[in-house]
Amino acid sequence: MTPRMSRDEAKLLLRIRLWLAIFMAGLVVSGLTAFPLVHETQLLDKLVGPGTAAGEALPALGAWVHRVAAALQDASVRYPFIAYGTDWLAFAHIVIAIAFIGPWRDPVRNVWVLEFGIIACVLVIPLALVCGPLRGIPWFWRLIDSSFGAVGAVPLVIARRLVTTLQQARAAGYSRQGSRRRPWERLC
Repeated sequence: MTPRMSRDEAKLLLRIRLWLAIFMAGLVVSGLTAFPLVHETQLLDKLVGPGTAAGEALPALGAWVHRVAAALQDASVRYPFIAYGTDWLAFAHIVIAIAFIGPWRDPVRNVWVLEFGIIACVLVIPLALVCGPLRGIPWFWRLIDSSFGAVGAVPLVIARRLVTTLQQARAAGYSRQGSRRRPWERLC
């Protein structure tokens, strides 16, 4: 807490950073899990594929997971360079998470990054719903993909609302301080 920051402002900043940390961690984990796709899908196939209890209860899901695991295994053996695309996907997730360091440091000045993130989360849904059928992705998997955008938007929307509250708290604090503000602060 800086000398100019009230306790309320410090609490708001802490809450904003908590929601940003949740979002950033989700991006990093999503990115890191894009590297070992072959192993992950093989494990998922063992858990929900055909012949498992989950696969028997949800046969369409079991068949889809089995098909994806087999395709990734085949591609990794015959065309390993295809995985380079998911390596870049992983990298992009991590780089996007780094972009949220700006709002972490100064959420009011960098509120546009939160708004960018919210827009990106919203755009996940039409991407999944439009491109999914073009790529032969089953409807239930498109819903799973869409949920990433919906779930990702939640911490960003909460953080965005908290930033608005922080802006208002700072404005109220500045008006109470009046002439005690430094000359360069009057310009902002």
